[in-house]
Amino acid sequence: MPDDRPILFFDSGVGGLSVLAPTRKLLPTAPFVYAADSAGFPYGTRSDAEIAARVPALLGRLTERYHPRLIVIACNTASTIALAAVRTALSLPIVGTVPAVKPAAGISETRVIGILGTRATIRQRYVDDLTARFAADCTVLRHGSAELVELAEAKLRGEAPDTAHFAAALAGLFDQRRGDRIDVVVNACTHFPLALPELIAAAPRPVRFIDGGDGIARRIAHLTQDQGWPAAAPGRAVFTRLDGAAQALAPALRRFGLDRIETL
Repeated sequence: MPDDRPILFFDSGVGGLSVLAPTRKLLPTAPFVYAADSAGFPYGTRSDAEIAARVPALLGRLTERYHPRLIVIACNTASTIALAAVRTALSLPIVGTVPAVKPAAGISETRVIGILGTRATIRQRYVDDLTARFAADCTVLRHGSAELVELAEAKLRGEAPDTAHFAAALAGLFDQRRGDRIDVVVNACTHFPLALPELIAAAPRPVRFIDGGDGIARRIAHLTQDQGWPAAAPGRAVFTRLDGAAQALAPALRRFGLDRIETL
């Protein structure tokens, strides 16, 4: 029988759209709810304690309202800090988002990898563990940038991106010692793939940017295989604060299949 329970995506802003997009390709008739914690944005500059308390509470409220079949924490910062707590609190499948260190190590020829994320993400022990497990033979350089998150949000609002701003943000990674040997950059923030053309153009030389969006989409498809889907499923976007910036995202949200905008 058709099942109209949605898949719920959660992020502090619009970054999770980079995970929603490949998921929609695999599950074109699935109902989606995209939740953005605009009142708490950006997570990358908040303390771990704030995020650890905020994310499970919000996902509890969203679960009560929308009754999802599965939740995707489409945010590296929220996943590396609060994923375990959310899984303990909610009795439904939870898919997290973590930096794609393993595939980066698999394709790097110079054995020097860059991790580009928020400051909150790159300082996590979880990233230390990923590096030790999958990139022990690599030099792994990290850089946290709040500006890139804001630039990606601005792009989705229709504002013209300035390549110079992207180049300045990338300099914090490539100007480090051995940064001239980076050949793969892990986009460890779901916002960054939304500005991939700008990142490629601003990089000081050709490098490969990778993220985990496609892999997460395949995981979602696997967890929901053989489940029923409704014939038509318009998507909805939910904001914790529906201000002018959120309203300006409406045209971009429609391109991702999110035709309705609501507030929590």
